[in-house]
Formats: sequence, structure tokens, C-alpha cells
Amino acid sequence: MDKLKEGMFSNNPVLVQLIGFCSVLAVSSTVLGAVGMSLSFMFVLILSNIVISLLRNFIPNEIRIPAFIVVIASFVTILQMCLQAYFEEIYNLLGIFLPLIVVNCIILGRAEAFASKNGVVASAIDGLVNGLGYGFVIITVAIVRELIGAGTLLGVRILPEAATIPFLLQPASSFILLGIFLAVMNQIKLMQAKKAKEKEAQMVAPAESQAIAE
Repeated sequence: MDKLKEGMFSNNPVLVQLIGFCSVLAVSSTVLGAVGMSLSFMFVLILSNIVISLLRNFIPNEIRIPAFIVVIASFVTILQMCLQAYFEEIYNLLGIFLPLIVVNCIILGRAEAFASKNGVVASAIDGLVNGLGYGFVIITVAIVRELIGAGTLLGVRILPEAATIPFLLQPASSFILLGIFLAVMNQIKLMQAKKAKEKEAQMVAPAESQAIAE
């Protein structure tokens, strides 16, 4: 549970580590595209983490990054072929950002920082929680953009067209929404730090009073 909380909130790869922005900004105009990207991203991240963890003692340190890219690219190629064959609509929605998963900073970062140094189970869990954290951000942004921008969710009309803000379907809106998300996350972190500091001060005060009395 702590690991899940870390990946989703306290160490979210997008909102806290500030990596993996490109696909979040580009593939978040529709919920279907965001869900497709999230599942694709998790597929590659989890499986590449597992394989890199299995091979970590056999990959020479000097070529570890090229080796990681080969592993990741293999899974992306498999994913592309499967989506093109069975889920063509999602394949078309993701476009160029599907092959660009190969060089996604989050996947390369987890391979380098975690999977290459830890066991298979831990690496799989790390891939899952970071994938969920990424998915949480891109899907939330997509819900706001599609619902308020087009008045639909997954293509189903929810709001009347007169109540929509079409600007939210434009690429620039994703920058604004993500900026708002970052501001909210920073405010939450500041509030948590303030509460922790106040709690610490409350715990220290009785101890100091007791020491003075003695």
C-alpha cells in the first residue's frame, strides 16, 4: 500500500519527478486515447522491468543503456503489432507517441534506477505503481479536456455543446491543465510538510517542559 501511495502521489513520476510529460501533453485530448496510452505504457514498463531485472547480472555496465533500450524497444514493437492488428482505433489515436515509448524518460529511468538493481518481484511492483501513477495523471487530464472541451466521455454526450469550452481540446490547454495539477500537488506537499512540522513541535514541547521541571 505504501508503494502504491508513493507511485500515485508522493513520488508520482509526472507530478513529482517531472518526467514523461510529452505523451501526457499530447495524448490526453480523449479518455480513450489516454486509457490506451496508460495500458500500453504499463505493459512496456512492467515487462521491461522484469526482463532487465532478470538480466541485470549479465549486462555489462558499459552497455547497460543500449541494452535497456533494446529490451524496451522489443516490447514496444510487440505492442505496436498487436494494437495495429486488433485495436486499430487506439493504434491510430496514439500515433507517433506509441513508438516513442521506447525513449520515455519514466521507463528508462525505472530501468536504470530500480530494475537493474533489484529483484524480479520488486521490479514488477515498481513498474506497476509507476504505471498507475502515470495513468492517473494522463487519464485525469483527459477526463477534464474531453468532458469540458467536447462535452463527452468515451464519445458519449454528457454536457450540451453550448456548455463546453472547445479551447480545452487544443494542444495548449494540456500545458495549462498540467500546470494547475502541478500547482495543486505542490500545495498539498507544502500543507503536509507544515502539518508534520506542527506535529513535531507539539511532540517536542511536552518533552522540553518535562526536562525543565526535572
